[in-house]
Amino acid sequence: MRTVYLGTSEFAAAVLRRLADSPHRPSLVVTRPDRPRGRGRRMSPPPVAQAARELRIELNQPASVNDEAAHARIAHERPEVVCVCAFGALIKEPLLSDYWMLNVHPSLLPRWRGAAPIERAIMAGDELTGVSIMRLTAGLDSGPICMQTAEPIAPSDSYGSLSERLQRLGGELLVTALNQRPQCSEQVDEGVTYAEKLGPEDRELDPARSAVELERVVRALTPHVGAHVTLADGTLLGVHEARVLDGSGGPLPASGTISLDGPLPVLGCAEGAIELVVVQPPGRRPMSAEDFLRGYRR
Repeated sequence: MRTVYLGTSEFAAAVLRRLADSPHRPSLVVTRPDRPRGRGRRMSPPPVAQAARELRIELNQPASVNDEAAHARIAHERPEVVCVCAFGALIKEPLLSDYWMLNVHPSLLPRWRGAAPIERAIMAGDELTGVSIMRLTAGLDSGPICMQTAEPIAPSDSYGSLSERLQRLGGELLVTALNQRPQCSEQVDEGVTYAEKLGPEDRELDPARSAVELERVVRALTPHVGAHVTLADGTLLGVHEARVLDGSGGPLPASGTISLDGPLPVLGCAEGAIELVVVQPPGRRPMSAEDFLRGYRR
């Protein structure tokens, strides 16, 4: 089947690699333009652009996929299906009507429509997520569902571990959908939730919340975004791993207080406390909290 692929993120790059290894290998990959990244703000290509070059698939990076030139470039390939995964920009008419567009979305729709479904599922304490293959429409992840497969969320899962499994699942499910062309059914109205885009407020470990909630936030943002706490001297300390304390091992710090007196830093929360296990000081690599404290106390 002739396909064109639209995607941008690391997740989308993994799905592209599986699609390229199938009979439905795309003849064209469309992704976002290069943009500044990192501390040096050097221009860098999106992960999907890097994957397309490695796979030697023709690549197009228009300023907008909806402009006339980008539309004409897709039309030149005469695709039977346009596959979409984590493209990160709104796709409009006439593209939506001109092609059969299948979108790979990492949630069990209609739960967690939107930009950050993996992170929001972990933050919410969901025990189950998955991947949906859906027809792309003008609504926000509201198109008809063609296939779904569930994936359990383990209590220890971070974004990194869960997304790796969902990438594999998404690639396999997309290839299966292209092979079978299943009938798609409209989404139900019950159970709709929205995975809002992550903002700076999501990264701050707010001690007004419970320790259980904050431990989930740490896992949901590791390793790609990163949570942090602010120490008494104003140091913004990244947190890559945390552990819930319930007080059974001794008194806990008051809510909003960070204790640096023990072997590990401990943040007092509205309910319980979290022990910071792996941290990242400004300008440094992640390290054990024990190593951080040894240097911090000098």
